[in-house]
Amino acid sequence: MIPGGGQPNMQQLLQQAQKMQQDLAKAQEELARTEVEGQAGGGLVKATVTGSGELRGLVIDPKAVDPEDTETLADLVIAAVHAANENAQALQQQKLGPLAQGLGGGGIPGLPF
Repeated sequence: MIPGGGQPNMQQLLQQAQKMQQDLAKAQEELARTEVEGQAGGGLVKATVTGSGELRGLVIDPKAVDPEDTETLADLVIAAVHAANENAQALQQQKLGPLAQGLGGGGIPGLPF
């Protein structure tokens, strides 16, 4: 039986919701600071993104540069950025997934889960 005549303790619920919001904000800030990498072409192209998906760096090995074949280089860049973003999404799931479960498991709008 719930104390108070069957009504949930609203103060306690509000405190829990506020703590979840604080935890979520902290996790999002941590994601924005954390960098993950993706690579393509056996490491010829490396992309670095934040855990929130912002592209921060791109390293291209000179061996990947062929003036006669810029399409392959473009494909490698796209693949490296894509791999980095997949790693960022995995990090988001790891950091924010448990918080989303605490908010009812319905996911959070704008996040990939």
